[in-house]
Amino acid sequence: MLHYRVRMVEPIHLPSRADRSAALERAGHNVFNLDSEDVFVDLLTDSGTGTMSTAQWAAMFEGDEAYAGSRSFHDLREAVEDVTGLPHTIPAHQGRGAENALYGTLLSEGDVVLNNTHFDTTRAHVANQGAEAVDCPVEGAWDHDSEGEFLGNFSIEKAWDVVDEVGADRVTVVVSTITNNSAAGQPVSLENLRETAQFARDIDALFVLDACRFAENAYFIHEAERSEASERASGETASREREAGQHDRPLAEIARAQFDDADAVVVSGKKDGLVNIGGFVACREESLADRVKARTTLYEGFPTYGGMAGRDLAAMAVGLREAVEPPYVADRVGQVAYLGDLLADADLPVFQPTGGHAVYLDAGAVLTDIPAERFPAQRFVCELYRESGVRAVELGEFAFPGAGRPQLVRLALPRRTYTREHLDHVADGVAAVADRAGEYEGLEVVTEPPMPELRHFSARLRSVPA
Repeated sequence: MLHYRVRMVEPIHLPSRADRSAALERAGHNVFNLDSEDVFVDLLTDSGTGTMSTAQWAAMFEGDEAYAGSRSFHDLREAVEDVTGLPHTIPAHQGRGAENALYGTLLSEGDVVLNNTHFDTTRAHVANQGAEAVDCPVEGAWDHDSEGEFLGNFSIEKAWDVVDEVGADRVTVVVSTITNNSAAGQPVSLENLRETAQFARDIDALFVLDACRFAENAYFIHEAERSEASERASGETASREREAGQHDRPLAEIARAQFDDADAVVVSGKKDGLVNIGGFVACREESLADRVKARTTLYEGFPTYGGMAGRDLAAMAVGLREAVEPPYVADRVGQVAYLGDLLADADLPVFQPTGGHAVYLDAGAVLTDIPAERFPAQRFVCELYRESGVRAVELGEFAFPGAGRPQLVRLALPRRTYTREHLDHVADGVAAVADRAGEYEGLEVVTEPPMPELRHFSARLRSVPA
């Protein structure tokens, strides 16, 4: 059930198939290079692409644009502390600005950073400091046939293996990303967050929470998971708790509990802050916050605005509170599940339960004639655009070269933006590409930037025989 109504509309246009093919060629088979006017339904990312509420727009009109100590900063600081419990907030212009401020402060040459799974900019920031990013996903995290409620969890066992190999003194930062974006947007349990924090304490490392999608993660902890087998057998809805003892707790309380053991938090407000720009670092200890503020001043701006206009600080303060309102987040996660169910019903290899922000499809299991080094997921993304005007993103060998990731296509839904009719169109396009799976060639990179962790943002490709 929708818990909002449309107050403004934007006309969109589906270019002809010939125009889409021409645009794809101009873009070098990289949908990041497409112009937005050439896209019909844009599922490239859920970052900063959603629709703000009337309350957020109203707050923007009252934004305080003072350089230092603005009222809007104090509104944001209070919202961050209410939602997370962390007392020291340092704004940034977006998530990667916050990552630069935090990881540029914490990391040195030769350090090792453990994460349930590093996403692209996180991995790049770690590498940029001369440190090494190591993923510690649980077994089955990258298998669309896996079963489990919390496949986004951090593997303590794998983390200890890394410590045994490199030494505890080199592992200076331990990160848990909620939800686990690179692992099909799967959630992380409260129990696993506590265990990961204890592991970090045991090796004297700092525990950081990458909490861009904290509200969606809290929803998965809170919800009672439906048992589909029981429903089919009885004809009645059956459910069980996803994490014991959590279903009867208020959602906002669960959201805050996720932060209880974190030393620092990095957030892109463009996700569960429900804004088009902005982010922040939050710290538990003032001494760390002061160090982060020094770097923020160099790269972002004065620590009470951090590269953001006062009006944007004000909008994010409202958005953080709206994100933990149960009707909003239930509708948000439910819309993603609707698209996931459409694709699953068409026998397509999607990860289920779907993540809170995106549907992930295993393109390697569809385009089986194209090997990983010829980028089957990128080919799927290109053909989805050619077939339907839908822009998705590749999260396989092209985005994460040499990382051994599965060949995933992510369909990320902007918040409060598209209707079911749009999602029906997406599902039809995905099915059409799958139906022609044996017809496609592979791809090879023609030009790419010097930093491999960022190549998918700008590299150009061409078709080659698979």
